[in-house]
Amino acid sequence: MIVPVYNEVDHVDELIQAVRNSPVEKEIIIVDDGSTDGTREKLRGMAPGIVLVFHQTNCGKGAAIRTGLRYARGEYVLIQDADLEYDPQDYPKLLEPNRAGQANVVYGMRPDRPERGLRFYLGAKFLTHLANLLYGCGIHDEATCYKVFRRTTLSRLELTCHRFEFCPEVTAKLSRAGEKIVEVPISYEPRMKDAGKKIRSSDGWIAIWTLIRQRFARRSGIFASATQSRPPFPVSFVQLAGESRAADTNLSVSKSALVR
Repeated sequence: MIVPVYNEVDHVDELIQAVRNSPVEKEIIIVDDGSTDGTREKLRGMAPGIVLVFHQTNCGKGAAIRTGLRYARGEYVLIQDADLEYDPQDYPKLLEPNRAGQANVVYGMRPDRPERGLRFYLGAKFLTHLANLLYGCGIHDEATCYKVFRRTTLSRLELTCHRFEFCPEVTAKLSRAGEKIVEVPISYEPRMKDAGKKIRSSDGWIAIWTLIRQRFARRSGIFASATQSRPPFPVSFVQLAGESRAADTNLSVSKSALVR
């Protein structure tokens, strides 16, 4: 699983414990996206058995996921936000449709919780309706964090996202590629802005534009080129299987060194 983290010093230890306690076999890939509040120092102290990557600067959630994907070696990739709104105990139900061969992509469907803020609640509803209108994907929660992919399916896509537009971009490209998206209900406890929620109103407009733009983009832009190596975002530190070292901006990943 890939866990993007940014300035979560007060919650990161609880997050790691919750992920470790989830009842599935997993590799944990944490990408710290330029934290400045002490999160990095805390991660170094609790990271045995974890693939740990530090971006040199804050690049965004989408960038962190793209970096994390370069290190993933499991059969499935699950995205876990660091804000404790989602419950890692839901991992088994999220993985079940994949393992049963029902789909290569599963989204966790949150219950309707307007108390997360009317603006964000209505914004998420609008994005879902727009995705269904443009792509006919028939889903109920486009903006959910909990997304599970067969790794080979996700790796085929040419992702260009930096921030929260990861969700609309991946939904658009998967739909255009003909992938069925299965949804399962999950637990959800919304976090307010004063508790550290980082998504902004401008991210909603970017998400809308992403859905519209990807609908009319060339089909050739959906899939990653087999001959083109996508450059990583600048990385300053990597820990693979308990071994740490500084990393430059042209870091290449050793397949044999990763935690399983």
